[in-house]
Amino acid sequence: MGFESTPCRSVRSLCLVLLLAIAGANCDVTIYQPNKQAAFTQSAGATYSGVAAYNPTSLSAPPVPSPTILTTIPIQLQNAGTPNLSVKQKGSFMGFSIEMSVTNQVLGKNSTFLQVPFLNLMANIQQRAGSVMVRVGGNTQESATLVDTLDNGRILEKNLTGVTGTTQTPPLDFTRDLLYTMSNISSFVNVHWFLGLPWFVTQPFNLGIMTAADEILGDYLLGFQAGNEPDMYALHGHRPSTYSPYDYGGEISDLLSQIASTGADPTGRSQKLLVGPNIADFAWTPEQVWDSGFVDTFSDNLAYLAVEKYPRDNCAAAFGGPNATVVDPQSVLDLYLTHDAHTTLLQPYLNSTMYAQTKGKGFLMFETNSASCGGFLGISDSFTAALWGLDYALQMAHSNFTGAMFHLGGQNVFYNPFTSPPTNESTFHQWTVGPIYYAALAMAEAIGPSNETQVLNIGVPNLSSLTPIYGIYENGAPVRVAVFNYVDDPSGANDVHAIISIAGGTIPASVKVKYLAAKTVVQKGNITWAGQTFGDNFASDGRPMGDEDIQTVTCDTTAQTCTIDVPAPGFALVFLTDAALTENAGAPSITFATTAQTKTRNTATVDAAVLATSNGYRMSEHELAGTSKAPSAARAVQAPLVAVGLAMGTVLAVVGRAI
Repeated sequence: MGFESTPCRSVRSLCLVLLLAIAGANCDVTIYQPNKQAAFTQSAGATYSGVAAYNPTSLSAPPVPSPTILTTIPIQLQNAGTPNLSVKQKGSFMGFSIEMSVTNQVLGKNSTFLQVPFLNLMANIQQRAGSVMVRVGGNTQESATLVDTLDNGRILEKNLTGVTGTTQTPPLDFTRDLLYTMSNISSFVNVHWFLGLPWFVTQPFNLGIMTAADEILGDYLLGFQAGNEPDMYALHGHRPSTYSPYDYGGEISDLLSQIASTGADPTGRSQKLLVGPNIADFAWTPEQVWDSGFVDTFSDNLAYLAVEKYPRDNCAAAFGGPNATVVDPQSVLDLYLTHDAHTTLLQPYLNSTMYAQTKGKGFLMFETNSASCGGFLGISDSFTAALWGLDYALQMAHSNFTGAMFHLGGQNVFYNPFTSPPTNESTFHQWTVGPIYYAALAMAEAIGPSNETQVLNIGVPNLSSLTPIYGIYENGAPVRVAVFNYVDDPSGANDVHAIISIAGGTIPASVKVKYLAAKTVVQKGNITWAGQTFGDNFASDGRPMGDEDIQTVTCDTTAQTCTIDVPAPGFALVFLTDAALTENAGAPSITFATTAQTKTRNTATVDAAVLATSNGYRMSEHELAGTSKAPSAARAVQAPLVAVGLAMGTVLAVVGRAI
């Protein structure tokens, strides 16, 4: 940045910083034009050698199903008295889980420099859902230590010499400024946070994060995760082989005793915000934990019950091992293109979601995604994941989960909802928005902000697992319908024709429809939701691009039916009333545009058209959208550069605007 500032330690303060930098004369100039960086393309026979998050390799689309499936589908809704509806769900149902070790890449460099694209991405969800749940934690929370300061003003630092476990997790040090960063984000966007307590060492617990988070985050703090997948501790060498749910409960007791004896919770609030048991259903089942008396013993301290579950893993490819068998993504593609995969995955939790209701607790899928250890190339980063993730989210809501969070890591994974560019490319690359984010965005609109929404997986005779359907209800009445088509068939022969009728109600003259669309299930990038996109790799500042496209479908008021066409592949969200659409629109989305400039030394701002034929030497023909040195002697360039940063709540370098 080329400047120093002192963070204001209150989100209510207002700072105005004027940054001035003058580009020096007689210097070589290199300009990278925003949004013009060419996407990576792979020449014939070439092998991609970059990081996983931007791997362009695609899979082959699956064949058209044989025998043919039911494509003309009658959907009979009821205006009242519909059985088997879910519990009431919040619009913020689908949130995000951020691996603690990458928070400085995702949230911001520190509390005075936030990542503007992250603010925008959260604002998109808030506009539709009212708020956003974000968990900061994962494997790297387990040995994280709060320290007073770190070198060079960092908010966290990894000890790469102390990696442990299957995922080779490095211990972390972090400062209170990480918590101020989170607090400042919440002053702009209505984000509420979960944090993890370090659980590898319990004698004594390190409770610094509990005391600091309660002070700094206040009402934006939703809960503290009490252990991350404790049923896998013995496998990874963090507990003896005899470690059981009873031992885990004993550690909760030790935690509460230490809080009481040390005064780690001055307000008495934090000890009532625990989230557990967070098991991966690996060595223990949820029922084994419930049978240990866990919920009854700690009921006053448990804000939520939670589990973590991925449908499968790609750990062999990510980390290897002597007996590792690497999974070919093409061989499992079909497993992500069927609704049955979700019902099978969630079946073991149906007893627990019912049990949680009897105890008055919400039940969270605290961490999930397409596959643990980073996901699968060509699946987790393609349109397949968008359809899969949205179907999975709706099925969890139908199954009486009360929230779920898609996990994201760094550059070396395929499944990220969004990825910041590598640090050394941040001056000319923007963010990459993955298919799972589109699923979360569409889910926010499917549920809406009323907090009265109930979800029903609608059964239809002879319905294929490739075309699941959900009814979305408010106060017992149907307001939206969600229709999927997992089939990949450009011919149109497998397009779905969903014929909606309402028993005890009247079909309107027309309905509005939003589509989640791509040309094929294996498409990467440029997915659209209601005609808008976040582009390809390195193309997004977090704001949707293009004009919103909401289709109007005329209904048959004589037959009292409305037919909705859903392409193969695709997803349609049908709004049965204007109110059901307008409530999801929410207030105008407040998004943020940075005014901060990086690399302010030896940098000039020059009109691109002039630069293309002058010192830039045919920039428009350069595949990296950069400049190269002219054959003749370089000319001196002299131009002032002025950057103004408006800071609210100690946040520098962002300004808000409504769009």
